[in-house]
Amino acid sequence: MKQSEIKALISLLDDDDYEVLNHVENKIRSMGDTVIPYLEDRWEESSLSPIMQKKLEDLIHDLQYNAFYQRLIQWKNSESQDLLEGMWAIATYQYPELSLEKLRQDLEQIYYEVWLEIRDNMHPMDQIKTLNSVIFGKLKFGANTKHFHSASNSMLNVVIDSKKGNPISLCVIYLLVAQKLNLPIWGVNLPNLFILTYKSGGMQFYINVFNRGLVFSKVDIDSYISQLNLSQNEIFYQPCNHLDIIRRVLRNLTLAFEKVGDDDKVKEIERALEEMMKS
Repeated sequence: MKQSEIKALISLLDDDDYEVLNHVENKIRSMGDTVIPYLEDRWEESSLSPIMQKKLEDLIHDLQYNAFYQRLIQWKNSESQDLLEGMWAIATYQYPELSLEKLRQDLEQIYYEVWLEIRDNMHPMDQIKTLNSVIFGKLKFGANTKHFHSASNSMLNVVIDSKKGNPISLCVIYLLVAQKLNLPIWGVNLPNLFILTYKSGGMQFYINVFNRGLVFSKVDIDSYISQLNLSQNEIFYQPCNHLDIIRRVLRNLTLAFEKVGDDDKVKEIERALEEMMKS
Protein backbone atom coordinates (compact mmCIF):
# COMPACT_ATOMS: atom_id res chain seq x y z
CA MET A 1 0.00 0.00 0.00
CA LYS A 2 1.29 3.49 -0.89
CA GLN A 3 2.06 6.07 1.79
CA SER A 4 -0.81 8.26 0.63
CA GLU A 5 -3.21 5.31 0.90
CA ILE A 6 -2.01 4.47 4.41
CA LYS A 7 -2.48 8.08 5.53
CA ALA A 8 -5.93 8.18 3.99
CA LEU A 9 -6.83 4.97 5.81
CA ILE A 10 -5.62 6.37 9.14
CA SER A 11 -7.67 9.54 8.59
CA LEU A 12 -10.81 7.38 8.64
CA LEU A 13 -10.20 6.39 12.27
CA ASP A 14 -12.38 9.31 13.37
CA ASP A 15 -15.29 8.22 11.18
CA ASP A 16 -18.65 8.14 12.99
CA ASP A 17 -19.84 5.02 11.17
CA TYR A 18 -19.11 1.97 13.38
CA GLU A 19 -18.83 -0.44 10.43
CA VAL A 20 -16.39 1.84 8.62
CA LEU A 21 -14.37 2.32 11.79
CA ASN A 22 -14.28 -1.41 12.52
CA HIS A 23 -13.14 -2.17 8.97
CA VAL A 24 -10.43 0.50 9.12
CA GLU A 25 -9.06 -0.72 12.46
CA ASN A 26 -8.96 -4.33 11.26
CA LYS A 27 -7.18 -3.27 8.08
CA ILE A 28 -4.59 -1.29 10.05
CA ARG A 29 -4.00 -4.17 12.48
CA SER A 30 -3.50 -6.56 9.55
CA MET A 31 -0.63 -4.38 8.33
CA GLY A 32 1.44 -5.08 11.43
CA ASP A 33 4.04 -2.84 13.07
CA THR A 34 5.16 -1.33 9.74
CA VAL A 35 2.24 1.10 9.98
CA ILE A 36 3.26 2.39 13.45
CA PRO A 37 5.35 5.36 12.17
CA TYR A 38 2.30 6.65 10.27
CA LEU A 39 0.12 6.29 13.36
CA GLU A 40 2.74 8.13 15.43
CA ASP A 41 2.87 10.96 12.88
CA ARG A 42 -0.90 11.33 13.10
CA TRP A 43 -0.79 11.24 16.91
CA GLU A 44 1.62 14.21 16.93
CA GLU A 45 -0.88 16.43 15.10
CA SER A 46 -2.01 19.19 17.47
CA SER A 47 -5.57 19.29 16.14
CA LEU A 48 -6.46 15.79 17.37
CA SER A 49 -9.17 15.28 19.97
CA PRO A 50 -8.31 13.37 23.20
CA ILE A 51 -10.53 10.50 22.02
CA MET A 52 -8.65 10.20 18.74
CA GLN A 53 -5.29 10.40 20.53
CA LYS A 54 -6.33 7.57 22.86
CA LYS A 55 -7.52 5.49 19.90
CA LEU A 56 -4.16 5.95 18.17
CA GLU A 57 -2.24 5.14 21.38
CA ASP A 58 -4.22 1.92 21.84
CA LEU A 59 -3.63 0.89 18.23
CA ILE A 60 0.09 1.58 18.47
CA HIS A 61 0.37 -0.39 21.70
CA ASP A 62 -1.58 -3.34 20.28
CA LEU A 63 0.61 -3.43 17.17
CA GLN A 64 3.80 -3.21 19.24
CA TYR A 65 2.62 -5.96 21.58
CA ASN A 66 1.66 -8.24 18.71
CA ALA A 67 5.09 -7.69 17.13
CA PHE A 68 6.74 -8.59 20.46
CA TYR A 69 4.52 -11.67 20.82
CA GLN A 70 5.31 -12.87 17.30
CA ARG A 71 9.05 -12.37 17.85
CA LEU A 72 8.92 -14.66 20.87
CA ILE A 73 6.98 -17.31 18.95
CA GLN A 74 9.41 -17.14 16.04
CA TRP A 75 12.31 -17.42 18.49
CA LYS A 76 10.76 -20.43 20.21
CA ASN A 77 10.20 -22.16 16.86
CA SER A 78 13.71 -21.40 15.61
CA GLU A 79 16.23 -24.21 15.48
CA SER A 80 19.00 -22.42 17.37
CA GLN A 81 16.96 -20.54 20.02
CA ASP A 82 19.80 -18.03 20.22
CA LEU A 83 19.80 -16.66 23.77
CA LEU A 84 20.68 -13.11 22.80
CA GLU A 85 17.84 -13.00 20.27
CA GLY A 86 15.43 -14.30 22.91
CA MET A 87 16.49 -11.60 25.37
CA TRP A 88 16.21 -8.99 22.62
CA ALA A 89 12.67 -10.16 21.85
CA ILE A 90 11.73 -9.69 25.52
CA ALA A 91 13.34 -6.24 25.64
CA THR A 92 11.23 -5.08 22.68
CA TYR A 93 8.17 -5.29 24.94
CA GLN A 94 9.37 -2.09 26.64
CA TYR A 95 11.69 -0.87 23.88
CA PRO A 96 9.97 -1.74 20.57
CA GLU A 97 12.55 0.09 18.47
CA LEU A 98 15.54 -1.64 20.07
CA SER A 99 17.99 -2.95 17.49
CA LEU A 100 19.23 -6.52 17.81
CA GLU A 101 22.42 -5.45 16.08
CA LYS A 102 23.02 -2.73 18.69
CA LEU A 103 22.58 -5.29 21.46
CA ARG A 104 24.97 -7.65 19.68
CA GLN A 105 27.59 -4.92 19.35
CA ASP A 106 27.33 -4.02 23.04
CA LEU A 107 27.82 -7.64 24.02
CA GLU A 108 30.72 -7.96 21.58
CA GLN A 109 32.48 -5.12 23.39
CA ILE A 110 32.12 -6.92 26.74
CA TYR A 111 33.41 -10.13 25.15
CA TYR A 112 36.38 -8.26 23.67
CA GLU A 113 37.38 -6.88 27.08
CA VAL A 114 37.42 -10.43 28.51
CA TRP A 115 39.11 -11.93 25.42
CA LEU A 116 42.07 -9.56 25.90
CA GLU A 117 42.74 -11.07 29.34
CA ILE A 118 41.91 -14.76 28.97
CA ARG A 119 44.23 -17.55 27.74
CA ASP A 120 43.42 -20.96 26.22
CA ASN A 121 45.72 -22.87 28.58
CA MET A 122 44.26 -21.35 31.74
CA HIS A 123 42.88 -23.62 34.45
CA PRO A 124 39.06 -23.37 34.64
CA MET A 125 39.25 -21.60 38.00
CA ASP A 126 41.61 -19.02 36.52
CA GLN A 127 39.27 -18.55 33.56
CA ILE A 128 36.45 -17.74 35.98
CA LYS A 129 38.69 -15.42 37.98
CA THR A 130 39.49 -13.56 34.76
CA LEU A 131 35.83 -13.31 33.78
CA ASN A 132 35.00 -12.02 37.27
CA SER A 133 37.88 -9.53 37.24
CA VAL A 134 36.81 -7.99 33.92
CA ILE A 135 33.02 -8.10 34.27
CA PHE A 136 32.75 -7.07 37.93
CA GLY A 137 36.07 -5.27 38.41
CA LYS A 138 36.95 -3.48 35.20
CA LEU A 139 33.45 -3.08 33.71
CA LYS A 140 31.71 -2.56 37.09
CA PHE A 141 28.70 -4.84 36.56
CA GLY A 142 26.87 -5.64 39.78
CA ALA A 143 23.70 -6.62 41.60
CA ASN A 144 20.72 -4.25 41.45
CA THR A 145 19.82 -4.74 45.11
CA LYS A 146 18.20 -1.30 45.39
CA HIS A 147 15.58 -2.06 42.70
CA PHE A 148 15.64 -5.85 42.72
CA HIS A 149 12.08 -6.31 41.40
CA SER A 150 12.22 -3.61 38.73
CA ALA A 151 11.11 -4.62 35.22
CA SER A 152 14.28 -2.98 33.89
CA ASN A 153 16.25 -5.94 35.29
CA SER A 154 14.70 -8.10 32.57
CA MET A 155 15.63 -5.67 29.78
CA LEU A 156 19.11 -6.66 28.62
CA ASN A 157 19.78 -3.29 26.97
CA VAL A 158 19.07 -1.48 30.26
CA VAL A 159 21.23 -3.90 32.25
CA ILE A 160 24.14 -3.43 29.85
CA ASP A 161 23.80 0.37 29.98
CA SER A 162 23.26 0.67 33.74
CA LYS A 163 25.66 -2.19 34.70
CA LYS A 164 23.04 -3.31 37.23
CA GLY A 165 20.80 -6.38 37.03
CA ASN A 166 19.10 -9.25 38.81
CA PRO A 167 20.58 -12.77 39.06
CA ILE A 168 19.32 -14.03 35.71
CA SER A 169 20.11 -10.95 33.61
CA LEU A 170 23.66 -10.80 34.97
CA CYS A 171 23.98 -14.55 34.37
CA VAL A 172 22.80 -14.08 30.76
CA ILE A 173 25.54 -11.52 30.05
CA TYR A 174 28.15 -13.71 31.74
CA LEU A 175 26.87 -16.79 29.90
CA LEU A 176 26.81 -15.13 26.47
CA VAL A 177 30.41 -13.98 26.91
CA ALA A 178 31.45 -17.45 28.12
CA GLN A 179 29.75 -19.06 25.10
CA LYS A 180 31.68 -16.80 22.72
CA LEU A 181 34.86 -17.90 24.52
CA ASN A 182 33.82 -21.57 24.03
CA LEU A 183 33.78 -22.18 27.77
CA PRO A 184 31.57 -25.08 29.01
CA ILE A 185 29.27 -22.86 31.06
CA TRP A 186 25.47 -23.14 31.28
CA GLY A 187 22.56 -21.79 33.28
CA VAL A 188 21.08 -23.64 36.25
CA ASN A 189 17.48 -23.19 37.47
CA LEU A 190 18.04 -23.01 41.20
CA PRO A 191 14.97 -21.95 43.23
CA ASN A 192 14.94 -18.19 43.97
CA LEU A 193 18.43 -17.76 42.51
CA PHE A 194 19.55 -18.33 38.94
CA ILE A 195 23.18 -19.47 38.75
CA LEU A 196 25.69 -20.89 36.28
CA THR A 197 27.65 -24.12 36.17
CA TYR A 198 31.01 -24.97 34.67
CA LYS A 199 30.76 -28.58 33.51
CA SER A 200 33.38 -30.43 31.49
CA GLY A 201 34.40 -34.06 31.76
CA GLY A 202 34.56 -34.97 35.44
CA MET A 203 34.75 -31.36 36.59
CA GLN A 204 31.70 -29.40 37.69
CA PHE A 205 31.34 -26.37 39.90
CA TYR A 206 28.90 -23.49 40.22
CA ILE A 207 29.05 -19.71 39.83
CA ASN A 208 26.92 -17.17 41.68
CA VAL A 209 27.04 -14.26 39.24
CA PHE A 210 24.78 -12.14 41.47
CA ASN A 211 27.54 -12.34 44.11
CA ARG A 212 30.36 -11.20 41.80
CA GLY A 213 31.02 -14.67 40.38
CA LEU A 214 31.49 -16.52 43.67
CA VAL A 215 32.45 -20.16 42.99
CA PHE A 216 30.79 -22.90 45.05
CA SER A 217 30.15 -26.65 45.01
CA LYS A 218 27.35 -29.22 44.93
CA VAL A 219 27.56 -29.46 48.72
CA ASP A 220 26.65 -25.78 48.95
CA ILE A 221 23.60 -26.37 46.75
CA ASP A 222 22.63 -29.32 48.98
CA SER A 223 22.73 -26.98 51.98
CA TYR A 224 20.79 -24.26 50.14
CA ILE A 225 18.05 -26.70 49.09
CA SER A 226 17.85 -28.03 52.64
CA GLN A 227 17.41 -24.50 54.04
CA LEU A 228 14.47 -24.00 51.66
CA ASN A 229 12.95 -27.30 52.89
CA LEU A 230 12.86 -28.64 49.34
CA SER A 231 13.58 -32.12 48.07
CA GLN A 232 16.62 -32.56 45.88
CA ASN A 233 15.90 -32.37 42.17
CA GLU A 234 18.26 -32.88 39.25
CA ILE A 235 17.26 -29.54 37.69
CA PHE A 236 18.83 -27.76 40.70
CA TYR A 237 22.25 -29.13 39.72
CA GLN A 238 22.34 -29.60 35.96
CA PRO A 239 22.34 -27.23 32.95
CA CYS A 240 19.06 -25.84 31.64
CA ASN A 241 18.36 -24.80 28.06
CA HIS A 242 17.77 -21.35 26.58
CA LEU A 243 14.00 -21.79 26.55
CA ASP A 244 14.09 -22.38 30.32
CA ILE A 245 16.00 -19.11 30.71
CA ILE A 246 13.52 -17.12 28.61
CA ARG A 247 10.62 -18.60 30.58
CA ARG A 248 12.24 -17.57 33.85
CA VAL A 249 12.90 -14.03 32.61
CA LEU A 250 9.22 -13.74 31.65
CA ARG A 251 8.18 -14.97 35.10
CA ASN A 252 10.41 -12.32 36.67
CA LEU A 253 8.84 -9.70 34.41
CA THR A 254 5.35 -10.79 35.46
CA LEU A 255 6.35 -10.46 39.12
CA ALA A 256 7.85 -7.01 38.46
CA PHE A 257 4.56 -5.71 37.03
CA GLU A 258 2.58 -7.37 39.82
CA LYS A 259 4.70 -5.47 42.36
CA VAL A 260 3.67 -2.12 40.86
CA GLY A 261 0.06 -3.17 40.27
CA ASP A 262 0.15 -2.97 36.47
CA ASP A 263 -2.48 -5.62 35.78
CA ASP A 264 -2.63 -4.99 32.03
CA LYS A 265 1.09 -5.68 31.60
CA VAL A 266 0.85 -8.72 33.88
CA LYS A 267 -1.81 -10.19 31.59
CA GLU A 268 0.20 -9.43 28.46
CA ILE A 269 3.37 -11.07 29.78
CA GLU A 270 1.41 -14.02 31.17
CA ARG A 271 -0.04 -14.57 27.68
CA ALA A 272 3.48 -14.63 26.22
CA LEU A 273 4.67 -16.97 28.99
CA GLU A 274 1.78 -19.36 28.31
CA GLU A 275 2.91 -19.55 24.69
CA MET A 276 6.48 -20.29 25.78
CA MET A 277 5.24 -23.07 28.09
CA LYS A 278 3.54 -25.00 25.30
CA SER A 279 5.37 -28.15 24.27
